[in-house]
Amino acid sequence: MYQLVGRWLRAARWLVPVLGLCGWVGSAALPSSGARGVAAPCAAAASTIHPPPRPALLCKVRTGPVETVPGMPPVTDPGNLYSAAASDRLAPAVAGAPARVYVPNRRSNSVYVIDPASLAVVDRFPVGFSPQHVVPSWDLKTLWVANNGSRRRFGSLTPIDPQTGRPGLAIPVDDPYNLYFTPDGHSAIVVAERRKRLDFRDPQTMALQQSIAAPGCSGINHADFSIDGRYAIFTCEFRGGGLVKVDLVNHRVLGYLRLAKRGMPQDIRISPDGTTFYVADMHADGVYLIDGDSFTQADFIPTGIGTHGLYPSRDATSLYVANRGSHSTRGAPHGRGSIAVIDFATRKVEKTWPVPSGGSPDMGNVSVDGRQLWLSGRFDNVVYDIDTTTGAVKIIPVGAEPHGLTVWPQPGRYSLGHTGNMR
Repeated sequence: MYQLVGRWLRAARWLVPVLGLCGWVGSAALPSSGARGVAAPCAAAASTIHPPPRPALLCKVRTGPVETVPGMPPVTDPGNLYSAAASDRLAPAVAGAPARVYVPNRRSNSVYVIDPASLAVVDRFPVGFSPQHVVPSWDLKTLWVANNGSRRRFGSLTPIDPQTGRPGLAIPVDDPYNLYFTPDGHSAIVVAERRKRLDFRDPQTMALQQSIAAPGCSGINHADFSIDGRYAIFTCEFRGGGLVKVDLVNHRVLGYLRLAKRGMPQDIRISPDGTTFYVADMHADGVYLIDGDSFTQADFIPTGIGTHGLYPSRDATSLYVANRGSHSTRGAPHGRGSIAVIDFATRKVEKTWPVPSGGSPDMGNVSVDGRQLWLSGRFDNVVYDIDTTTGAVKIIPVGAEPHGLTVWPQPGRYSLGHTGNMR
């Protein structure tokens, strides 16, 4: 009898781990609760891991059409959600709009207008206090200047008619640091950074519809949206940094994520296949890779000092990363700024372009043909026109502390906001 019991105990020593492994394999093969038509996350491909990700058995492979939220335009290519924003995809709504670069100058309370052909400033006009970003509307018919007021009682949104390039009457709005639009176009989302709040507003009149408090997100800041439009991830800039995930169907906070170390997250962009969110962190000097569905950190890619802005190339093969050259929100001019180019396929930095004589590249976007990357020089009071083939930089002086400039027109069927998050 004792010999029989001993044999069973020895067998259990190897049988229990095997059964546990099988259970783990089975659970890993199932899609997460937020996924639709994809398998479990694959291991990250970047060469530098921080911290090391969990091992994964399967890579995400989309197996069918994307089931989007009602009212959202369909995803025409599940493998490239930026396919509608290719160089030859200008929408009828932007027909006739002159090519211009609209530059908000935070400390001179103005917008400068640049002709990209001549590189000349062709117009300038005053706007509200502390303009942060120029944001295309969902229907592509208006450019909104987000004047966040910088601790004043009210900020404002100034509309610009992109057909004429002229501003209209400002609409008083509380603390509009940034501006986005829901994928179905039903609401504008005013990012009230200082209030730790998202205000859903009518996209035309900006009348308040509903607010979502995000008390765990200090300095709620930039965002991007899941491929199906069901959630968004916003960056939390201050008090060590992090992310907040927001349910756009039920309008509620789903959770918060602290990154590997205390940092200062800035811009965020989703990968072309819709599986991964790239998060620029100004203190970590690189880009975190976040699995959106499971809301976990997968990887980290070092890019340069003061990583700040993220912009997909027009063919969606590369991600341009603006490194501001400083860890401070009030850095000195002629810093160690640069632009890194990440290959989406390998998740590696393929090249880095320094700014001649130093600089502070910040926010911007890509030209229609994809040949120029336009970025504000935040601490140098200039705008950079960067050749995306050679990395050569041309410099145009503008107002005091330029920030989230917009290149217009942009290809795409609709805008999700910020400085030109097009789909």
